[in-house]
Amino acid sequence: MSKTGKKDGFILQAGILAVAGIICRIIGLLYRSPLTAIIGDRGNGYYSSAFNIYTIILLVSSYSIPSAISKVIAQKLSDKEYRNAHRVFVCAMWYVLAVGGAAGIFLFFGAGLLLEGPAATVLKVFAPTIFLYGILGVLRGYFQAHRTMAQTSVSQILEQIMNAAVSIGAALWLIYALLGSADYYVLDADGQVTFGGEVVVEQAQTMLDEDGNVVLDEEGNTVYVLTLEQEEWNTKHATYGAIGSAMGTGAGVLTALLFMWAIYLLNKKTFDRRIRRDNLGEVESYGQIFKTLTSVVLPFILSTAIYNLSTSMNQTIYTKIVMHIKGVTEKETFTNYGIFAGKAIVIRNIPIALASAMSSAVLPSISTAWAKGEYQDARDKVHRAVKVTMLISIPSGVGLTVLAKPVMQFLFPQRESLDAAAGILMALGMSVLFYALSTVTNSVLQGIGKVNVPVKNAAVALVLQGLTLTGLLVFTEFDLYALVIAEVLYSVVISFLNQRALRKYMEYRQELFTTFVVPLLASAFMGGLSWAIYQGMYLLVESNIISLIVAVIFAVIIYFAFVILMKGMNEEELRAIPKGYLLVKVAHKLKLM
Repeated sequence: MSKTGKKDGFILQAGILAVAGIICRIIGLLYRSPLTAIIGDRGNGYYSSAFNIYTIILLVSSYSIPSAISKVIAQKLSDKEYRNAHRVFVCAMWYVLAVGGAAGIFLFFGAGLLLEGPAATVLKVFAPTIFLYGILGVLRGYFQAHRTMAQTSVSQILEQIMNAAVSIGAALWLIYALLGSADYYVLDADGQVTFGGEVVVEQAQTMLDEDGNVVLDEEGNTVYVLTLEQEEWNTKHATYGAIGSAMGTGAGVLTALLFMWAIYLLNKKTFDRRIRRDNLGEVESYGQIFKTLTSVVLPFILSTAIYNLSTSMNQTIYTKIVMHIKGVTEKETFTNYGIFAGKAIVIRNIPIALASAMSSAVLPSISTAWAKGEYQDARDKVHRAVKVTMLISIPSGVGLTVLAKPVMQFLFPQRESLDAAAGILMALGMSVLFYALSTVTNSVLQGIGKVNVPVKNAAVALVLQGLTLTGLLVFTEFDLYALVIAEVLYSVVISFLNQRALRKYMEYRQELFTTFVVPLLASAFMGGLSWAIYQGMYLLVESNIISLIVAVIFAVIIYFAFVILMKGMNEEELRAIPKGYLLVKVAHKLKLM
C-alpha cells in the first residue's frame, strides 16, 4: 500500500461505515412509509416521543461505549499492549452489563415519570433494548479500535433490516389481534363502522334495524357498531402501532448483537494467540483499567448526552407548551410532532450518516497520532475528514431543500400531511451542513483529549436553543417551524464553538475555499439545474418517481463536474475515498481532470 493510502486509510473505513449508514437510512425510509400508513402520524408521534427519551437513557448508559473503548483500545494496540487491550474489552463488558441492566430497569419502571399517557407505555417496550445495546456497543468498539469498520457496517445493515421487518409485522399483528381485522380506520358520523370479512373485535356488536334484523351494507357485509368511543379507538390504534415499532428496534439490536458475537468468536483464537505472545510492558490490573475506562467513558457520555439532549428537550418543550398553554389537543399535538420527527427529521438525518461514520473512523486515528506527538499528521486527518464530510453534506442539504416536496411525496405519500412535511424538510435542509460539521469536530476534540470542551459547547447551545424555542412557541404562531429554527440554531452554535476550540487546542484553522466555498457554489448550480430538470420531466411524464430519479442522477453528475472543474478535489483526494479510482477514470474521460 502506498504511503498516501496508509495515511488516508481512515477515510476509506469511514466510507465503508458511511455506505452502511446510508443503506440503513434508506431501509429506514422505505419501511417508514408503510409503517406510517399503518400507525398514522399520531402513532409516529407516540413512537418518536418515546424513542427520544429512550435515546437519552441509552446515551447515558452505553451509547458512547463504542467511541470510548475504541479510543482506549486503539492506544493500547498502537503500543502492542495486546493483553491490556483485551482487559479493557473485558472491563468494558462488565461495565455495560451493570449500567445497561440498571438503565433498563429504570426505564421500565420509571416510564410514567418521563412521559405521559400512551407514549409512556411505548417507552417501556424499549427497556430490554437498553441492556442489549450496551453489549453490542462494546463489540463494535473493539473492532473499530482495530480500524476495521466492516463488521460494524454489516451489523448495522442487519439491524436495520430486522428492525424494518419486525416493526411492520408487529404493528400489524398488534393492531389486528387486539383491535380486529377490519377495512376501516375511522368511524363515520353516526358512530358506525363496516367490517370486511370475519369480525374478531370483541368491542363490536351487530347493528339491528327496528324489526331486530341484522343490517347489511350495500355490498352485503354485516354492519357493526363499535362500543368504544371513536377517540379511544384511535388512541389504541396509534398506541399499539407505536409499540410494534418499538419492538422492531429491539429485534434489530438483538440481531446485530448475535452477529457481532459470532464474528468475535470466529476471531477469538487469533486474539488469544496474540495475547499469549504479548511480553511487552506491564500488565495493568482490572482496577487500573476500570479507572482509566471510567475517566474516558464518563466525559464521552456527558458530551454525547448533552449533544443529543436537544431533540428530547425540544420535544418536551413543544408538547408541554402547545398542549398546556396553547390549548391544543393531545391528538393534534402528537400528530404534528409525528410529522416533524417521524418524517422530516428522518429524511434530514440520512446525509448526516456520513458525519457519524467519519466520527467513528477518525477518532482512533487522531487519538493515536496526537498521543504520539504527531500533531501535523493529526491536523491533516482533521482537514481530510472535514473536507470529505462537507463535500457530501453541503449538496445533500441543498438537494433536500430544492427537492423537498418530491422527496417527501415519494417516501411519505400521505396527502393530508404532505405539504406540511415538505415545508419542514425544506426549512431543515441546510441544517445538514452544521450538524455534520459539529458531529465530526466533536469527535476530533474527544480524540485529542479535550472531552470536556464539547460538553461545554453543547450546554451553551442547548440553553440558547431552549430559550429561543420557548419564546417562539409562546409568543408566535410558528408551531413546528419553531422547532426548525431551534434545530438550526443549535447546530450553528455548536459548529462555531467547536471550530474556535480546534483553533485554540490544535492550532488548526480550517481551509475555507475547497472545503466550503467550492461545494456551496457547485451545490447552488446543482440545485437550480436539478429543480429545473425535475419540473421539465414532470411536465413530460407526470410521474413524481421518474422525474425525481432523473433529477437526482443529473444532480450528482452536475455537482461532481462542477467540483472537479473548480479544483475542489484533486486526483489524490479522489483516490482516497471508496471506489475513488473509478471517479478518477470518469473525470479523465470527460476531460475534467
